[in-house]
Amino acid sequence: MENKIRNNAGEGCEILVPFNERKALRDIERSIIKTYRKHIWSKFVKAIKEYELIQDKDRIAVAISGGKDSLLLAKLFQELSKHGNQNFEVEFIAMDPGYHTEIRDLLEDNCDYLQIPVKIFDADIFQVADKIAGDYPCYMCARMRRGALYGKAQELGCNKLALGHHFNDVIETVMLNILCAGNFKTMMPKLKAKNFENMELIRPMYLIEEQYIQRFIQNSGIWPLNCACMVAAKKIGNKRYEIKELIESLKENFVNVDINIFKAAENVNMDAIIGWEKEGKKHLFLDDY
Repeated sequence: MENKIRNNAGEGCEILVPFNERKALRDIERSIIKTYRKHIWSKFVKAIKEYELIQDKDRIAVAISGGKDSLLLAKLFQELSKHGNQNFEVEFIAMDPGYHTEIRDLLEDNCDYLQIPVKIFDADIFQVADKIAGDYPCYMCARMRRGALYGKAQELGCNKLALGHHFNDVIETVMLNILCAGNFKTMMPKLKAKNFENMELIRPMYLIEEQYIQRFIQNSGIWPLNCACMVAAKKIGNKRYEIKELIESLKENFVNVDINIFKAAENVNMDAIIGWEKEGKKHLFLDDY
């Protein structure tokens, strides 16, 4: 394994350490606002301000799956509480949807090491999703997990649920909808929950590129969880991975293609759209022609 790299922003060398050699917690936390200030911390703060994700008096449930994205999200909120001026409260929650004992232990160990005071609650979502969703359990599993997290957040008196979706999740969602669903729809930075009163979902890592999350976790020496779902492992491959590979291949011939996909969702020209949907009602350009 290569033992050091220099990132494109000229922030200096990042020392890559084996995953079994965890860095001191103080160094991990410092790297967020020092080494990764430009590509992680600043993008996190920018998304919060630009999309107005946090207001005073908010009580936010930060969902931790144990993966690289959610572990970083938790540390970002802790740093924001230390260095920011937002008047808000945070609850860290994690759902065990049916992990093997070893996976649950890893989740708990990582949170203990990172000093994330997480509240873990149990559910049987893996088993239920396998029974009712057949060969394609991932979509159903994601919906059920979202509902369980909303419910726990509401139980704890929170008005917002923060998830660890990042920049690459956003552009992959756009392409997935275009190529597989025949519509143009993106992953929103925030949205109001439909089935949970006075609850809102926020995505503070909306502008952070996945490559920097991977670098942060690798250099921290933390072993994150992957999907950890033995149900999906036996089923047909996930289309999202194919979309991820497609975008990477497009980068070889199209400059800034990932940024352009992202920007397309905020530069829609309504005068050049054949049809659109608003509040469940479909419209055609002919309506006003």
